[in-house]
Amino acid sequence: MKQNNDKSDYRLALEKLYHHCDLSRLSFQTTADIEDEYTHLGQDRAMDALKFGIGIKHDGYNLYVLGSTGIGKNTTVKKILAEESATAEPPSDWCYINNFSEPHKPFMLKLPAGYGHQLQTDMLRLLEDLLVAIPTVFESDEYRTRAQAIVDEYEQKKIDAFKKLSDSADEKKVALLRTPSGYTLGPMKDNKVLSPTEFEKLDKKEQEEIKKVIDEIEGELIKTIHMIPVWNKENRERIKQLDREISAVVVNQSISELAVKYAELPDIIKYLDAVKQDIIESVNEFRKYGAEKDSGNNQQQIILSALSKYQVNVLVDNSETEGAPVIYEDNPSYLNLIGRVEHIAQFGTLLTDFTLIKAGALHRANGGYLVLDARKVLISPFSWEGLKRAIHAREVRIESLERMISLASTTSLQPEPVPISVKVILTGSRLLYYLLKQYDPEFSLLFKVEADFAEDIE
Repeated sequence: MKQNNDKSDYRLALEKLYHHCDLSRLSFQTTADIEDEYTHLGQDRAMDALKFGIGIKHDGYNLYVLGSTGIGKNTTVKKILAEESATAEPPSDWCYINNFSEPHKPFMLKLPAGYGHQLQTDMLRLLEDLLVAIPTVFESDEYRTRAQAIVDEYEQKKIDAFKKLSDSADEKKVALLRTPSGYTLGPMKDNKVLSPTEFEKLDKKEQEEIKKVIDEIEGELIKTIHMIPVWNKENRERIKQLDREISAVVVNQSISELAVKYAELPDIIKYLDAVKQDIIESVNEFRKYGAEKDSGNNQQQIILSALSKYQVNVLVDNSETEGAPVIYEDNPSYLNLIGRVEHIAQFGTLLTDFTLIKAGALHRANGGYLVLDARKVLISPFSWEGLKRAIHAREVRIESLERMISLASTTSLQPEPVPISVKVILTGSRLLYYLLKQYDPEFSLLFKVEADFAEDIE
């Protein structure tokens, strides 16, 4: 075979090595200007299922997104949820407040977005104001004058009672004597108290008459002495009533300003009324802590902690949330899903109150979407049952695991459950999906929508 050594047939012109693109024909300056209109290629059926499941608002229409790892289902879910949530209204704030009649059962408070943090700040300012105002009003001349008048009236009542008794005894020739151990009675003759020896020298009839009179006076003395604790109690009650009147003036003035601010929210008005009544009844705490308020920043924090029953625990703050929340919980343990009640160790004892209640993923996703990895939920103890219970009941009830499995019998909080409206989206493999569908009868009732991402496309 003859070879062709003429290489000139294989040469290309320089202009043929480069294909010129006319950039002036493009409608953008850089690729950053191009809007992402990416759709998952070849997954039309899965995309339709996703949009249907996310759009429908009925109970039980939660989603299970199934497919192999790396096929892009998580990315697609994230993109669709971002588009769907952007146009939704921001959800409410959720707070826990003290139940003054049953502190172990704190109340739940639902507020418009942004109001939770605002109310929390206002209540802290209220406490700081009252720690100054209440001790000041109790140091005023008006209070001291009225309190002293009550004490003087009580003392005068005792003096009058014993003077009346003494006068009655004098008329009956009996002396009422004050001793270090109390009172005693002695017979008198010629305005002189008789000694025991002198009394024995009297005739029997006269002795009997004197003893009879002394017994009558002694009965009256006993009645008068028994009245002293009653008068003491009346005096304390009148002082307490005066304290209530004085403190009510200050507290009403401070809380009425908040009541005007939150006039359109009846739940807050009801809460402020309960706070007002409790502060008036517990005014001595403010008098005590108010005197210690200027001891330093650390002391001030201790005081506010001691008065934590008047604070607001903002469980979920949506003040900066735009649209519906989309929560991706990478560690769906029971406590991370349902929430928990924390404790503080103090003098060897674990203490807690409503301010230590912490939100779970279901709380944060309330009014929006919660995305979970099915495998991680299933391998975490109690998480799957807790998630199903919350979806079915449409509320989140915070309970400690120790109490659930009877490892501890100590008294704990029983917070009021938080009602939820959340769309749960599980992502996982086909194997898990069909195992759950086969062996868990509740699964098909709670997750009615499946979005199957196929590996084969046309």
